[in-house]
Amino acid sequence: MLADEAHAYFDGYGGAERDMLAPLVRVSFSCESLKITTRLMHVVAWLLTRRAIESGEWPEDGVRPAGARLAPAEDSAPETVAALPQTACALITASRELYQRVQRFDLESDRPETRPSPARGLLSRLEQAF
Repeated sequence: MLADEAHAYFDGYGGAERDMLAPLVRVSFSCESLKITTRLMHVVAWLLTRRAIESGEWPEDGVRPAGARLAPAEDSAPETVAALPQTACALITASRELYQRVQRFDLESDRPETRPSPARGLLSRLEQAF
């Protein structure tokens, strides 16, 4: 939904707000729209990779290939964001927060599990039985 909101804003009614900005701020507006898109596409790619691993389409053998990592994304400078329209600021904040949450999940997935999953134990017993 956030990607759709960002697309609707930057490609739609945000254009009118952009046109009212000073030329240098307009450039910042465009750069920030690209940063939002980049953050969101990195999150989508990470989620799709996780889904492929969980469904068995991509084997998880303990070694995480580079494609299974959340790609780095450029952050936005607070002074740049402050000069932008309120809707753009809200989208920047939302994309930044989503990216940071997924980044925490990505980092936590490197930690070994401290206790075995009951669901995985049950699956293992079922596999051994059949």
